[in-house]
Amino acid sequence: MKRTGLTWLISSVVFCLAALTIITIGATQSELEPLRAAVSSLPAQTALPSVDRSQTALIPSRPAFRPGQGAAPTGSTDFVYRFADRHLSDQQPVDSVAQAAPSAQPPSYQPIETIYLADPSNYGERYRADAYGQPANHQLIVVLHETVGSALSAINLFQTPHVRDEDQISYHTLIDREGTVIYIVPPELRAFGAGSSVFNGPSGAEAVVTNPALPGSVNNFAYHVSLETPTDGRGNGQTHSGYTEAQYRSLAWLLARSTVPDRRITTHRQVDRSGTRIDPRSFDFDYFLTLLHQYPHRLALAG
Repeated sequence: MKRTGLTWLISSVVFCLAALTIITIGATQSELEPLRAAVSSLPAQTALPSVDRSQTALIPSRPAFRPGQGAAPTGSTDFVYRFADRHLSDQQPVDSVAQAAPSAQPPSYQPIETIYLADPSNYGERYRADAYGQPANHQLIVVLHETVGSALSAINLFQTPHVRDEDQISYHTLIDREGTVIYIVPPELRAFGAGSSVFNGPSGAEAVVTNPALPGSVNNFAYHVSLETPTDGRGNGQTHSGYTEAQYRSLAWLLARSTVPDRRITTHRQVDRSGTRIDPRSFDFDYFLTLLHQYPHRLALAG
């Protein structure tokens, strides 16, 4: 059911072809079409920068921004690191827009974007029917996560081939501490971001079984987005210092390119059946929605 054994060159070709092909799978096509079209114009990267990729390679970056505690940090930090051949701290500084009223014009914010494609073993197709032949036509949801480790260690994990189903893992998109938007799995394909999981919507529990040997999950109709965890959160604590202003703004910018309603934006903690997932910790959902609603078309999707 899941593809394995392809070379990196073939992986890049598959990504480009997939990103340019419209997959007609119900609501997924229309709700993510603007995002899919935008991603298709970006060049895919096949290798990580030459840095320590271990889980303990903590990348220093901007301090966390705490909504309601003054202006957001706008300058670069004392540490600069390269990612996708660009200085992330060269990104244009942005002002805090917390509590700002919606306007007729969308924000001019534009994050850096890049692609680091996951190994094909770590993602798959979205199915029109489940493992038992029943229609799998759920409306799309967005599931928010955090990395726990560094962004680079997460990408390294996703680019590592995994033969066993239980080891296969990926997100569609990752947002690092500087706000860089990193595309990992094409939006029209199925990332393996949540194992045994269910979304409790107005019509009841929603999950799809794609493999009879595994529990049902939301992966078939989910778009998985992860935020890079701050260095003080790279452990098992219940909370940490939070996410940067750039991360919140990039997340709002990213999801403003979709038509997924607010009520179907959820978290890994909320969909996880095991009760062991608590991410994204210390996430300010109200502040995120304030930023998201700065995009006029998103107001009709609120509530």
